[in-house]
Amino acid sequence: MSAAKSADGTAVRRPWVVGVSGASGTPYAASVIRGLLAAGEAVDLVVSRAARLTILDETGISFRDAHWRQDLARWLGSDEGLDDVRHWAAGDFAAGPSSGSYPAKGMLVVPATTGAVAGIALGLSKDLLQRVASVTLKERRPLVVCVRETPLNGVTLKHLVELDAQGAVVLPASPGFYAGGSTVRELVDFVAGRVLDAAGVPHRMYRRWEGELGAAARGPAGAADTVE
Repeated sequence: MSAAKSADGTAVRRPWVVGVSGASGTPYAASVIRGLLAAGEAVDLVVSRAARLTILDETGISFRDAHWRQDLARWLGSDEGLDDVRHWAAGDFAAGPSSGSYPAKGMLVVPATTGAVAGIALGLSKDLLQRVASVTLKERRPLVVCVRETPLNGVTLKHLVELDAQGAVVLPASPGFYAGGSTVRELVDFVAGRVLDAAGVPHRMYRRWEGELGAAARGPAGAADTVE
């Protein structure tokens, strides 16, 4: 699913870029990455400097460039599928995804700080995360921005409207309860599932609404109950 054929018939890797900024809500990012890998998608990962502090604060895990694979496995709770992950340092402006010629499918920024929202909306490219987001917009590829902040002030709301005008999907980290989720993990997976929905990536992460009142009483989705 994550590769296409080049003119000479060889496979071309086409990853989703996942940008993790410093907002609280790093479990959303971990769930999105797990969902992408479960769907057979390749992932290019950019973790901002601020996000490393948040990951450490929320999970106790240090995310280090030199040991990113081991640290990512601890963060995700598994090393399954990590052969399809490529990591780029936040300060590496020569990274592959910083160019529009790099064959990425699109980008998911999760969670997104208000600072990242502003930087992307204004095209500041202060770090690799913002640069890749700008490239994604200019190449007319899907960009999903999962903002995690409350309340939102007028300046941030203007930036979000600007992102929408530029073609991005603005997706607040707001879980729905109709899917029957009652644990933190289930509510996190609901938001992650909506991010994947916006990107067009199939998954089985939450119970979808099917027009039946009271379905949530049967409990959360589970693989057998979810429509792909």
